[in-house]
Amino acid sequence: MSHEPAPSSVPDTRMGVTAGADNGDGDRSEDGDTLVRAPAKRKRNGYLEWLIVIVVAMTSALVVRAFVVQQFAVDGTSMLSTLHNGDRVLVNKLSYHLHDPRRGDVVVLKTIEGVAERDLIKRVVGLPGETISYQSCVLRVNGKVVNEPYLDPTIVTSTSCGPPFSDTIVQKDHVFVMGDNRGGSKDSRDEQVGQITYGNLVGRAFVIIWPFGDWKWL
Repeated sequence: MSHEPAPSSVPDTRMGVTAGADNGDGDRSEDGDTLVRAPAKRKRNGYLEWLIVIVVAMTSALVVRAFVVQQFAVDGTSMLSTLHNGDRVLVNKLSYHLHDPRRGDVVVLKTIEGVAERDLIKRVVGLPGETISYQSCVLRVNGKVVNEPYLDPTIVTSTSCGPPFSDTIVQKDHVFVMGDNRGGSKDSRDEQVGQITYGNLVGRAFVIIWPFGDWKWL
């Protein structure tokens, strides 16, 4: 009579896993190590992706603010009625790395010691090498009258247009700035401010963004 061999107690290792070794926490590799479940791995990768996105976004915002565009608050009334106290403007900080200042630009200046206004904002009226004068509330450049449509005639009047000055030559790499509220502006006419070097120009203000009622391009 033939006899069947007795069942072996030796674990079956032909497929590389021990029968019954999986406890539900994960699969096992051929050498017995537990594999991480795919969903958990995808979840961690998702968190990492979001972290990278946030870091890149914050870094980009800081770079933009430092080198490209920055918001400034108007402090004072020297630019009435173009700008009002509390208006917020965006300033292009790259402008004067790409081209020289232009007459009529509204510019933000670096802090000037002794001047009360926090963010000094003025308008460029004179460029390097030009001879400018301001007499009887009229601006002249190289002897020619300059049309200034941005001035508010209800604010700049014959009795409220600030101190005059005779022929003045604008120095190299400097601009002569004045406020649109000529009678209430401390600007290049004042020795404490004087002509502004290119290096003291933060940038060109190009739009009012707040309050919404004052929104406009400059």
